[in-house]
Amino acid sequence: MLLAIDVGNTNVVIALFHETELVHEWRINSDPKRTADEYISILLSLFRDAGLSLSAIDSSVMSTVVPQLLGPFIRVVERLSGKKPLVVNASIYDKLPVKVPQTAIHEIGTDLVCNAVEAYFLCKKSCIVVDFGTALTFTALAADGQIEGVAITPGLGTAVTALFSNTAQLPSVPLEAPPSSLGTNTIHSIQAGIVLGYKGLVEALIADMKRDMNKKNGTPESEIHVVATGGLNSVLKPITSVFQHVDKQLTLKGLRRIAEICGEC
Repeated sequence: MLLAIDVGNTNVVIALFHETELVHEWRINSDPKRTADEYISILLSLFRDAGLSLSAIDSSVMSTVVPQLLGPFIRVVERLSGKKPLVVNASIYDKLPVKVPQTAIHEIGTDLVCNAVEAYFLCKKSCIVVDFGTALTFTALAADGQIEGVAITPGLGTAVTALFSNTAQLPSVPLEAPPSSLGTNTIHSIQAGIVLGYKGLVEALIADMKRDMNKKNGTPESEIHVVATGGLNSVLKPITSVFQHVDKQLTLKGLRRIAEICGEC
């Protein structure tokens, strides 16, 4: 099986693939202060609880947007599988069907590259990938695989945490749509501002990106599909029709696809 690890700012997502099927998935806190030994202990426990043997790991691939955790997780994978993982970074981009602009080759998040690779095969046309994570990201991808550009804004969870942390009387609230934009209590008022506000942000930014992609390469706006991923996409999914595809596991599937392309599985 293929071990795939996506190290994000909030969570580390660990998955096992049997060929193309995702058969196990776990989420743990992402903490740069933890050592490789601590993460090894956690993963050994997860494998043991699932009744899995380390010998089941044939190959591995990882992506991280937390530089401090790159070394520790390479050591984690070496301890679990006995060999180094394929690490998604600029050194393998020339093997991929997506093309990263030279100006961004050392800056673009490797999670966005994973998303773009899987979206390239999913849509088979120009698309925008919206990833609802700690940061809310929008990645524009042309039909030929060229990454046209990226937009980044604070994620929904980040926004509500900032509001709660930096005000004296506003509470932390569940991220769900309120009954109305006319909030009649504090919870509904915050939900109206955050959830409905982000709905407007997402729809407006997607419309702007479609127009700019049309100007840049002539792609009709109606032909540009929108793919949503990330843990918080479910907050907006019920209240907008802007997404043609929703796949919470897009990044993991992109990791598997990259491993396949690079001959690791």
